[in-house]
Amino acid sequence: MRILVVEDDAGIAEGLRANLRQRGYAVDVCDGVAPAWAALRADAFDAVLLDLGLADGDGATLLRRLRESPEGARPDALLPVLLLTARDQVRDRVSGLDQGADDYLVKPFDVDELDARLRALLRRAAGRSQPLARHGDVELDPAARTVRRAGAPVEVSPREFAILRLLLDARGRVLSRAQIEEHLYDWQSAGAESNTLEGHIHRLRRKLGSSLIQTMRGVGYFIPRE
Repeated sequence: MRILVVEDDAGIAEGLRANLRQRGYAVDVCDGVAPAWAALRADAFDAVLLDLGLADGDGATLLRRLRESPEGARPDALLPVLLLTARDQVRDRVSGLDQGADDYLVKPFDVDELDARLRALLRRAAGRSQPLARHGDVELDPAARTVRRAGAPVEVSPREFAILRLLLDARGRVLSRAQIEEHLYDWQSAGAESNTLEGHIHRLRRKLGSSLIQTMRGVGYFIPRE
């Protein structure tokens, strides 16, 4: 899953990048409204962590632009946004939520809580009510970062876990190679694993069954709906 952090405090931004990467996210950082808007128009993200007090303007401006985006053109109007801010007054929280934020976390915060809130946002965005993602006898736990098949643990690499999670959340939809890679790699790691997606898919099929991840020739990969 790919996260955009919009934060102009370099120390906080780099701390978030490091902590979230350790938890399996691809993370990009922008320090203002203008670069963040350009990034959102150019790349696909699964969620945004947005500071309100930015050097070049108020993060609420970016939030309003996102929520006013035509859903048919790009799904920005539905993109999960979690506000990270030092503004701790009730009126500030209410204002942020009323302007379209999905959640709100006051600084300073615990990264474990941030991760839990992110998982909840991503789960809802994928249309799941349950914390575990299941398909047949395969079960993926985003919190514990574990995979089981028929109740038995299955060892998967961090990249294999990310691919499986992405395809499970998008089940029934075919994702092209480009779409998969866009959600897996941030700007610092893009291209670092070129030509290896097929290898990851092959290993997942070997571990979890050849029928789990299917190929639409010339289009991409998908996990069918049950």
